[in-house]
Amino acid sequence: MTLFVVRRLGAAIPVVIGITLIAFVLVHVVPGDPAKVILYGANASPEQIATLRQQLGLDEPLWRQYADFAINLLHGNLGTSFLTQNSVAYELLSRAPSTLVLTASSMLVAVLIGIPLGLVAGMRPGSILDTVARWISFVGVAVPYFFLALLLVLVFSVRLHLLSAIDDGTAKSLVLPAVSLGWGYAAILTRLVRGRVIDEMRSDYVKSARARGSGEVRVLLRQVLRNSSVPAVTTIGLQFGNILTGAAITEVIFGRAGLGSFLATSITSKNIPVVQGAVVVIGIAYVVINLGVDLIVGAIDPRTRQEAAA
Repeated sequence: MTLFVVRRLGAAIPVVIGITLIAFVLVHVVPGDPAKVILYGANASPEQIATLRQQLGLDEPLWRQYADFAINLLHGNLGTSFLTQNSVAYELLSRAPSTLVLTASSMLVAVLIGIPLGLVAGMRPGSILDTVARWISFVGVAVPYFFLALLLVLVFSVRLHLLSAIDDGTAKSLVLPAVSLGWGYAAILTRLVRGRVIDEMRSDYVKSARARGSGEVRVLLRQVLRNSSVPAVTTIGLQFGNILTGAAITEVIFGRAGLGSFLATSITSKNIPVVQGAVVVIGIAYVVINLGVDLIVGAIDPRTRQEAAA
């Protein structure tokens, strides 16, 4: 197990380096001068813009800027916001709880809907419940989450006045963004679990268990569910990362003050340190999530550890 973890950590290092490069390059190829944005463009003189660029270090060669960025990262320093002069770490940490709550709630919606639907549909393929589950998963995959968010706002907030469309800090205002973001991933889980359960129910070990007199519920919970859990855990981990990035648009729609909406405004204002820091943090979160998924899968199925160590 130790060798398995060490190899996974070793593979993560070049990925993190690549993330820092991508974060640095992307933010510098976007048109616009941060100094002009900060000084309100046409109202600033060329001398003022040149002075501010020098103060911000934007007059340095790109390789030097990246070197400074990388060295600061090694020391745990994400830089300083151009606009507020606060540390980027503080700016991100102050908004991270809102995004993490939304991400966890959306993932909970996906798991609570997707896994039971997949189990029921896989147990009785071709039944009415299977047909309903497949239609639900089809709608979830076909409808973009931002369109679903607007539709939910129209129905439950504008028409019925049951739920709030704007974040007010209450659990009630979390329902619409969590459902709109988690519904599509619930559909993915439903399809995955359904297909896996159907395959497992047709396997020889299930037939043997039935021949020994084991009930359907016992077979499902003790054998089928365990063997179907590896791809489900992998998918849940990967989709957790996708939900984390997908939260950006959802936060903008519902007015949530999280990492996603903050990143969107920082891109617009060319707040380079914040954009770089946010991309790096989200990228490292992806790496950590994938590492965690690998460890969980390795604990559930020892064969994956043996394959990785081979």
